[in-house]
Amino acid sequence: MKGFAKKGNRGEKGFTLVELLVVFTLMGILAAIMIPNVSGLINFAQTEAPDAELSIIQTAMDTMMAKDNLIGVTAVTAGEATSNMSNFPTGAPLYPDYVRFEISSGNYTCDASGEVARTIYTFD
Repeated sequence: MKGFAKKGNRGEKGFTLVELLVVFTLMGILAAIMIPNVSGLINFAQTEAPDAELSIIQTAMDTMMAKDNLIGVTAVTAGEATSNMSNFPTGAPLYPDYVRFEISSGNYTCDASGEVARTIYTFD
């Protein structure tokens, strides 16, 4: 019996099969918990990002209208607005400091009263 106990303890290092099974089982349980939570965060971000973006654009529009003392504006199409850039005053910045330039998650329009609306995109 003494020899059998010594034979099993030869200084071998490593994990037993039971230890490995416990670790992999715990990893599987954690993955099963985390995957739905992460997908929920992705869905939340996809629905909340356009709302935040709309708020930023509306704030920029309100800032511009307050700064320039505008009550209403004449609506123009994008083509009319961009083809008439030669009327910008010399030395004036082409892009005001209250507008940011980032990739947008939708299309935005502004009516004559300064109200901003967006086209809602669906994410597949």
